[in-house]
Amino acid sequence: MKTLDTQSVLIDLQYLPSIEFFACIQSFSEIILECNENYIKQSYRNRCYILGSNKTEMLIVPVVDGNKKILIKDMKIDYSQRWNINHWRTISAAYGKSPFYEFYSDYFRNIYDKKHTYLWDLNLEMLTMCLKLLRVSKTIRQTEVYEKEANSTVFDARNLINPKKVSDSSQFYLPSPYQQNFGNEFVPNLSIIDLLFCRGNQATEILKKSMSI
Repeated sequence: MKTLDTQSVLIDLQYLPSIEFFACIQSFSEIILECNENYIKQSYRNRCYILGSNKTEMLIVPVVDGNKKILIKDMKIDYSQRWNINHWRTISAAYGKSPFYEFYSDYFRNIYDKKHTYLWDLNLEMLTMCLKLLRVSKTIRQTEVYEKEANSTVFDARNLINPKKVSDSSQFYLPSPYQQNFGNEFVPNLSIIDLLFCRGNQATEILKKSMSI
């Protein structure tokens, strides 16, 4: 667990990161992104979850040679499926009537229009933009080599946040309900864009309430 003298967190880079991801990094001044690990399938590295009108929807960024051992920073995106157009249409359909959609939508649409070659570059720009919109200032750096055991002065959160773990068992995230677009029951730990589009400038305060470390 985090100690008082631990200011840095080592974590894997996610696609449109989950609220749990942001709840985790809130406690640290420096984010160290693991860029020298092998790509891991069925993880948040290339997927996120949003709330649609009928259900929770999973958005997956298709990659080239996802079954091979390739460093996450070298993993290329597969554009043969026009995924970026489909993702933006799905996001627009889900959040087009949200209170803060018009304030934030262009920032994300511009990123999708860039058609990044590498998944890493896409995810890094998404993370940087989300932090900017949340008005959260962090020092971000990337690993130089892969180390199985993190330095004792760094909190190692690699692979601790993944879709296969339920949010109520998280050591980082304690869901703080907010008004969502659809449904009568709160759906926790969606992509941060759900919180941004629904709550706008209140998102950061809700994140603070969602911290469990």
